[in-house]
Amino acid sequence: MRTIGLIGGMSWESSLEYYRLINTMVQERMGGFHSAKLVMVSVDFAEVEAMQMSNRWDDATGLLVTAAQQTKAAGADFVLLCTNTMHKVAGAIEAALAIPLLHIADAAAVAVQAHQFDTVGLLGTRFTMEEAFYRQRLADKYGLRVLMPDASDREVVHQIIYDELVKGRIVDHSRQQYQNIIQKLSAQGAQGVILGCTEIGLLIKATDSPIPVFDTTILHASAAVTWALDGIPD
Repeated sequence: MRTIGLIGGMSWESSLEYYRLINTMVQERMGGFHSAKLVMVSVDFAEVEAMQMSNRWDDATGLLVTAAQQTKAAGADFVLLCTNTMHKVAGAIEAALAIPLLHIADAAAVAVQAHQFDTVGLLGTRFTMEEAFYRQRLADKYGLRVLMPDASDREVVHQIIYDELVKGRIVDHSRQQYQNIIQKLSAQGAQGVILGCTEIGLLIKATDSPIPVFDTTILHASAAVTWALDGIPD
């Protein structure tokens, strides 16, 4: 079994899910007393959030590169960045690291393709929805058409993440707002919706959506278990 490196804390609410999911999946596959071999470096999200809001992406890159290197020094064979938004700096992490990074958008896209879908909605932070780093990877590498909510709905999605979900607050009215937004994306032609923030799955489950949901936390964790048990692809 290979050792999984996790860069967590963004937020710790979803990092907790990564730890639970990965260990559950390893135990289900291997049985007995098996659990995952992993190391985690968990950052202070207050520092990261301040860097995001003040556009200090170079500082955020340095912080996460250091965290990634710490996972390698602790014995990780590959690393996961347990957040969608901070994949904005994934390229810099990969360039500075001697072990592979399992990209969260790749895990989502493979699952979308398995459903033979070509058009998906995307929910996430404002950075993930509006900047090119995530949508462009889905389009260029996997040929997916990515639909976003309109500007006012993007603000609703973003604020619920930062005001509620990263703090562990699950609010029924917010679920209803997300459901309305997903319904609009479906009406625009989305065959499924990528939950492109690792906390959204705490609020929205498959039964809450009229179209299939692709929970990036679950998909990323599952891909990590595959790499750990079956090998890292070339």
